[in-house]
Amino acid sequence: MCLVWSERVFRRTLIAVAIAGLVSGLLAWGAHRPELAKWCWVSGTIPVITGLFVAMVRDLSVGRMGVDSIAFVSMSGALLLGEALAGIVIAIMYAGGNVLEDIAVARAQRDLRSLIDRAPRIAHRQAGSTITDTPIEQVAIGDIILVRSGEVIPVDGVITSLAATIDESALSGEPIPVSRQAGEPARSGSLNAGGPFEIRASATAGESTYAGILRMVSAAQTAKSPFLRLADRYALLLLPITLLLAGGAWLFSGDPIRGLAVLVAATPCPLILAAPVAFISGVARAAKRGILVKGSSPLEALAETHTVMFDKTGTLTVGGARLVAIEVAPNHQADEVLRLAASLEQVSHHIVAVAIVQAATAKGLKLTAASHVRETVGAGLEGVIDGRTIRVGSHQLVNGSQKPEPWVVRTLRRAAWRSALSAFVAVDGHTIGALLLGDELRRETPRAVQALRTAGVSRIVMVTGDRAEAAETIGAALDLDAVLSDREPADKVDAVTTEQRRNVTVMVGDGINDAPALAAANVGVALGARGASASSEAADVVILVDRLDRVSDAIGIAKRTRSIALQSIISGMMLSAIAMAFAAVGWLPPVAGALTQEVIDVAVILNALRALSPGHANGRPTMPIAAASSLQADHEQLEPTLNRLREVADALDHAEGSSAVAMISEADRITNKIVTHERDDESRVYPRVARYLADRHGLGAMSRAHREIIHLSRLLRRLADGLRPEDIDPYLIRDAQRVIESIEALVRIHNAQEEDIYEYAIGA
Repeated sequence: MCLVWSERVFRRTLIAVAIAGLVSGLLAWGAHRPELAKWCWVSGTIPVITGLFVAMVRDLSVGRMGVDSIAFVSMSGALLLGEALAGIVIAIMYAGGNVLEDIAVARAQRDLRSLIDRAPRIAHRQAGSTITDTPIEQVAIGDIILVRSGEVIPVDGVITSLAATIDESALSGEPIPVSRQAGEPARSGSLNAGGPFEIRASATAGESTYAGILRMVSAAQTAKSPFLRLADRYALLLLPITLLLAGGAWLFSGDPIRGLAVLVAATPCPLILAAPVAFISGVARAAKRGILVKGSSPLEALAETHTVMFDKTGTLTVGGARLVAIEVAPNHQADEVLRLAASLEQVSHHIVAVAIVQAATAKGLKLTAASHVRETVGAGLEGVIDGRTIRVGSHQLVNGSQKPEPWVVRTLRRAAWRSALSAFVAVDGHTIGALLLGDELRRETPRAVQALRTAGVSRIVMVTGDRAEAAETIGAALDLDAVLSDREPADKVDAVTTEQRRNVTVMVGDGINDAPALAAANVGVALGARGASASSEAADVVILVDRLDRVSDAIGIAKRTRSIALQSIISGMMLSAIAMAFAAVGWLPPVAGALTQEVIDVAVILNALRALSPGHANGRPTMPIAAASSLQADHEQLEPTLNRLREVADALDHAEGSSAVAMISEADRITNKIVTHERDDESRVYPRVARYLADRHGLGAMSRAHREIIHLSRLLRRLADGLRPEDIDPYLIRDAQRVIESIEALVRIHNAQEEDIYEYAIGA
C-alpha cells in the first residue's frame, strides 16, 4: 500500500514538473525569448522521459515490455528533432493520463477501501463491572465484549444480551438492519445500529470474519488480470507497426516531423488505461452486491463461464436438519406433538434435537421440563413429562415390531419421498405423531438456477456426497444438466477437473469439504459469510451474504466488465488509428496530435468507469428493498395457514360425521383469509409493484392465479355451506381434500412466483 501511495505521489510530481515547464516556457515565449522557452520545455520533458525509462527498465528486468515504449519513443524523438513544445505537450498528456488513471482507480476502489478504513482496532472488554479498552489483537475466545451504539463489532461472537439491532450492509450489501436475539451470532465488521449490547467472543481478531475479508480485499486490490497482461502483448504488435508507419510517413514526405506526429498520435493510452480501470470498477461493483472478488483475474474467468458446479448441502439447500412437516395420528394436534417432542429433546445436544427445539421455540410453544430421561444412542429419547411417559425416536424405537397403522405407513412413505428423517412421538405407549426433518431447497435456489441460464451459463451440475435418491430428487426439481452423487471430497476434485478440461468451470460450495474442489476449479465461489473459513480461503470469490442468486450476479458483472474493457480498448485504439492516419498525411501536427490523444484518453476512462454502475435496470426505477421485504414477510405470515390446510386435508382421511364437518368448515375459514390476502395483492400491492416493472405481463399471469385461487375457494364454500354430519360420505371427503390440497399447492407456487417478481422489481 505504501508503494502504491509513493508511486502515485511520484506521478503527481512528474505532471506538476511538466506543467511548470510548459507554463514557464510559454511565459518566456511571450517575452520574446525563444531559446529560454525551448530550455524550459526541455527541462519539463526530461524528468518524465527519465521516469518512463526507469519504469521500462524495471519491466524488462522481469521479462515484460509494456505499452509505455511508444510514449518513450515519441517524447525522445520530439526532443531530438527540436520539437520541444511537442515534447512537453506529450509529456503532460502521458503523465496526465497516468494521473487520470490513478483518480479513476481510486474512485473505483472506494468501496473496497472503505472496508479497510472502518476496521475496528479497540475492543471494550468487560470483566465483572469493569470495562477496559483493549487492542483487538489481545481479545481471547470467551471474553465478554461491549459493543456501543454506532460501533463496528470488533470480533466474531455470540450475543449475550437479550437483543441487538445490527447493520450488516458492509458485509452483505443488504441495507436493512436485522434484529438478533441472545444466542445468535454477531459477525465482526457489522455495525451496531441500536442500543449497546454484549457478545462473547467466539474467535480471535485474526480468525474473525472481518480479518478474512480484509485479507481478500488486499488480494483484490493487488492481483493482475491475464486480460491486463494481454494489453501488454498487444503493445508488442503496436510498437513495430507504429514505427513502420511513422518511418513511412517520414520517407514519403521527407519531413521527420510528420513521422513524429504519427508517433504522438499512436501513444497507446487506451491500452494502458481501459483494462485496469474497468476491472477494478467491476470488482468494486461486485463488492456493493456482497460479492468479494479476489482481483481482476477471477473476474475475467467468470466472464467466460460455461459450466457451474454446485455442492448440494448448504449451497443449493439450507443445510442441516430442519423441521419440514408434522404428521399426526387421528384426533391429535400437530402443536402438541411438537411441544412434547421439544420438551423431551431440550436435554439433548444432538443436531436433530436442536432442530426440534428451535422449531417449537419459533412457534412460541411453552416447553415443560422432563424427568427420568434416558437416551438410546442413535435411536431416541424416553422420559417423563407431566406424569406421562414420552418417547421420541425412530420408527423401530417407538413403534417396535407391531404392525404400523395406516397413518404411520403414509408418514414413512412421505419421509422417503422427501429424503427426510422421521422422529415418532409416543405418549404412554401410544404413537400420536411424527416429525419429519430434512434439508430443504433454499427459497431462492430455483430463481438462482434460472438466472444462471439467463446469464449465459450452458451447463449446471450438482456434485454431492449425498446418496443418489436424494440428489436426483433435487436435480429433477431444478432441471439440472447432471447430478453426481455419493462423491467424496477427492471425487469432487476429479469431477471438477473433468469438467474443466472441456470448458471454463465455476465451482460453488460452502463447507470445508468443498475447499479442494473450489481450489481446483477455474473459479471457486464460496457461499457463506465467514471469510476466514477454509472454503473462503480456497475460493477466488466469496459471497458475503447468504444468497445463492449472487452467483449469477457475479457472472453478470464479470461479463459486463469484460465487455466494457474490450469496448474501451477497441474504440480507443480505432480512434488512435484514425489520428495516426491524419498525422501520416500531414493533417495533424504533433501538438494537436497530443491534445487529440488526451481527449481519447478521457473518453476511454469515462467509458471504463461504466463498470461501476448496475447496467441492467434499463433506466427503470427500482423498488425499495424495505418494500419488497415487507411483501415477502406477508408470505411468511401465510406459512402457518398453509401448513394448517395441509394438516386438515390429511386429517380428513380418518374423519367422520361431525368431525369431518368441523374440519371442512375450518378449511373454509382458512381459505377465506387466503382470499382476503390475494384480493389485497390485486388491489393494493400489484399497482405499487407495476411501477418498477418494464411491462405488466408477469403481473397479468399472477392475476390469473388469483382468480383460480378465488374460484377454488368458492367450490370449498359450496361444500361447506349447510353441511351436516349425515351428508358426509367418502366421495364428499375426497372432493374436499382435492380442493383443499389444490388451494394449498397453488398458493405456495404463486407466492414463489411473486417473490421472483419482487426480486426483479428491486433490481436484484
